[in-house]
Amino acid sequence: MEQVWRELSQVVLVDRELDAVLTEVTDLAARAIPGAESTSITLVRGDKAFTAAHTGEMALAADELQYERGYGPCMDAGRAGVVLRIDDTTTEQRWPDYTARVTGVGVRSSLSMPLPYQGTSIGALNIYSTRPAAFATPQSLEAATAVADAVAVAVANADAHHRLGEQARNLRLAMESRAVIEQAKGVLMAQRHLDAEQAFEVLREASQRYNRKLREIAAGIVASTQPAADARATGASGPATPVG
Repeated sequence: MEQVWRELSQVVLVDRELDAVLTEVTDLAARAIPGAESTSITLVRGDKAFTAAHTGEMALAADELQYERGYGPCMDAGRAGVVLRIDDTTTEQRWPDYTARVTGVGVRSSLSMPLPYQGTSIGALNIYSTRPAAFATPQSLEAATAVADAVAVAVANADAHHRLGEQARNLRLAMESRAVIEQAKGVLMAQRHLDAEQAFEVLREASQRYNRKLREIAAGIVASTQPAADARATGASGPATPVG
């Protein structure tokens, strides 16, 4: 287990795409979990489940057999937050339709670990083997638990990074919108001898009249003054285009 923790601690989470992190973790799981031959990570979004990363085609094939039907150990582990182990697909009775088909892609045993996140489960780490009872040891469960925790941390980190990015983008857009609206108000105040409140009313009414965003109306007013400014700079003259 010390080797598993050491390798997990070396996985870089910051400034990396989630796909790259999860691919690295699934590769690590295939190497570090006793009995593992092929691994995957299922993420659940609402009613939809998908494989976010996998090592070995056997895991991907087994996952997709479950997605087709909407149930199976990886999906049930991901939704219910429970550990689900199959020791032998030829005798397993809980998912008879799935196990009958998954044996055909080589799976004889599997272990599905839920991914804990903010008191719920967001998916599962799936580990597959061509041998029966490959994960019936405490060492397999312990290593799989450590890897599943690392996957959950990576997903949480990516989710937080995405939210921060969205907040920064929205703030930037808000600041840009406010800047261009203030510029447009200044133009109207100069052209029509209005105060700030009256200039804003002109913008608001134009926005409603033309069914366009306030920022778009303001940007149009600011842009319309540029030809006149350019003309004055070259010695010509011309009026700025007003609203309304």
